[in-house]
Amino acid sequence: MMDKIEETKKHIYEILKSVMDPEIELNIVDLGLIYNLEYDGDKRVDIEMTLSTPACPLGDAIIINVKESIKKHYPDFDVNVKLVYDPPWNPSLISEEGKAKLGM
Repeated sequence: MMDKIEETKKHIYEILKSVMDPEIELNIVDLGLIYNLEYDGDKRVDIEMTLSTPACPLGDAIIINVKESIKKHYPDFDVNVKLVYDPPWNPSLISEEGKAKLGM
C-alpha cells in the first residue's frame, strides 16, 4: 500500500501532466523535463526540472505554470522549482507515451 507521501507525489506528477511545453505541445512529464520531485510529507515540494533548451524563451512561463498548477490543488504548499541543465535534456528522456503522441 502506498503511503501518504508517495500518494501525494503521484498526484503531483499527474497535476504536472497538465503543464504543456507550448513549443513541442507535449506535457512536461512525458517530455522528460522533470528530473526529480520531492515532497516532505508536510507542505513543501521541491522540483528539479530542465527545459528542452537552456535558451527556451518560454521557460519562465513554464515554471510559473508548474507552481500555479500545484497550488490550485495544494494552496498551502511551498513549491520550489530549481532549473538544472545537467544532464542536458535530449529526446531519449521522452516517455514511451510521449513518443507515441509525437509520432516517434
